Amino acid sequence: MKTVFIDLDDVLADYSGAFEQALKKDPLQVYPQSQYGFFAHLPPLDGAVEAMEALMASKRYKPYILTAPSVYNPMCYTEKRVWVENVLGFDFVRRLIISKDKSVMKGDILIDDNTSGCGQECFEGELLNFGSEQYPDWVSIRSYLDV
Repeated sequence: MKTVFIDLDDVLADYSGAFEQALKKDPLQVYPQSQYGFFAHLPPLDGAVEAMEALMASKRYKPYILTAPSVYNPMCYTEKRVWVENVLGFDFVRRLIISKDKSVMKGDILIDDNTSGCGQECFEGELLNFGSEQYPDWVSIRSYLDV
């Protein structure tokens, strides 16, 4: 089985959309992600839940959520865990990894919206850049992985 790491912010959950909405509500709040509840209430991206269910059901892949913490919100560790349980279910809680450096994880595939910044550039496996021209959405990722 191939180990697949999936980022949370802007891959599974709409971090950018929530960030923009929070800034519209309070333009003086420079770090909306620092506010209590920000991460726990992120809406899932289209197709993310179905893709994670398909990966979990697959006999070829072993999916894990690999997300970096926000240094501006110490509650994000707890909130991301709450988000995973509420949106994806308890089975994925056991597959949640929170690490600022994604290069320390050994796996086959990393699905991330960034190609650098948290060790993505040093990840030893294959990096699928979610939101890129090649992989703009979950439909394209699922097609590539054949799940």
